[in-house]
Amino acid sequence: MIQNTQLKDKIPPSNLEAEQACLGALLIDPDSLTSVLRYIRSDDFYSLANSEIFSAILALHEKGQKADLITLTDELKLAGTLDKAGGPAYIASLTSMTPSAANVEYYAKIVQEMSTRRSLIKLSSTVMSLAYDDSIETGPILDQIQSRIFEITQNRKTASYHSIKDLIPEIISIIEELSQNPNAFTGIPSGLADLDAMTSGFQNSEFIVIGARPSVGKTALALTIASHIAIDLKIPAAFFSLEMSEHALMNRIIASEARVPGDRIRTGRLRTSDLNDIMEAAGRIYEAPLYIVDMPNMKLLDLRTMARRLVLEKGVRIIFIDYITLITHENSDLPRWEQISEISRSLKALAREMKVPVVALSQLRREAEGKQPNLSDVRESGSIEQDADLILFLHREREINKSADQRSEQIETDLIVAKQRNGPIGKVTVLFKPAYAKFVSLDRREK
Repeated sequence: MIQNTQLKDKIPPSNLEAEQACLGALLIDPDSLTSVLRYIRSDDFYSLANSEIFSAILALHEKGQKADLITLTDELKLAGTLDKAGGPAYIASLTSMTPSAANVEYYAKIVQEMSTRRSLIKLSSTVMSLAYDDSIETGPILDQIQSRIFEITQNRKTASYHSIKDLIPEIISIIEELSQNPNAFTGIPSGLADLDAMTSGFQNSEFIVIGARPSVGKTALALTIASHIAIDLKIPAAFFSLEMSEHALMNRIIASEARVPGDRIRTGRLRTSDLNDIMEAAGRIYEAPLYIVDMPNMKLLDLRTMARRLVLEKGVRIIFIDYITLITHENSDLPRWEQISEISRSLKALAREMKVPVVALSQLRREAEGKQPNLSDVRESGSIEQDADLILFLHREREINKSADQRSEQIETDLIVAKQRNGPIGKVTVLFKPAYAKFVSLDRREK
């Protein structure tokens, strides 16, 4: 008994009978290959012979031919792998092992299950090897493990299809619902009416970039949107702050929600009415599912790890990053433009992996000062321009150039949709309220 247990521990999980039954079913009914391909590929077979046979069946399928004993044997001969596949006698025995092709999907699922278990064992061995290597930091190890587990999970997902008959009622229902409620959006609303009308909200899996020159209001815009999403809509959101402290961000949020000027909060010169407004706003903010990550010089791997954790543990549905060029790449020897390119691609991949919008702020080049920005003004790397699904620019006349009596309590600001993969580009006007560091829609202008 001990010997059998020890032997089992040495042999990777496999089910040769299921592999043979799957191949036999494919020879009996070649048309069942489309069902099998929902679950497995050649490398999912433990037996080399079975893997070679399945590869040959796929090769025939790509040529538009159906696999039977003759065509399969000829294909293996042509590829020079007939001996690896066990020879003609083994191939012929496969059909006799399988009474019918009716259970081919069941056999394929067993093959997939065993393949997944072998992948997990292989991953555990890799983890042990890396964990014992003192020359490697734990951050990259954890990121590699998470990525590999996600890859294994994705490999288990099966493709599906829907007929037009299935889709039409569903789509018509959505269209009718939208027509009855014109304010409904397919994505997460920003709270800025004209922007939402143009984008239909921030869409899942999209990488969104907000660009502007310093002191124009990138962080204020991101906080305005994040606060609306978390406080008003009660949708969990995460805000990664690589520039401002969590206390500074909270002061801005409180000033914005309480409509109390930020300088009065910072200096403590508050009126009684201010304190009442702050306490009332604090009550609303207290229950908001907004998670702030305050970590200057945050490494890309740490950011991705924390983002995954927040999505999985807290149900976060949108991520804000302030801002992209402050993220530290693991390989500091790379040229800066190449580091930013990899960071940009990684954030895009994160959005697709987690199926949430990722909104990253970005500085614009100095050349964009004083003029309407365009895509070439995105700083550091053209990769950001290429990777982003939606790019927004903030532009207005700099108030710093005005005298104190010329400065406005609310400033019209252009919010430019410079790129949108699935919608129009153009420009909307929003109002910036400097005292509260808050943006509002133009129709909420205060007289």
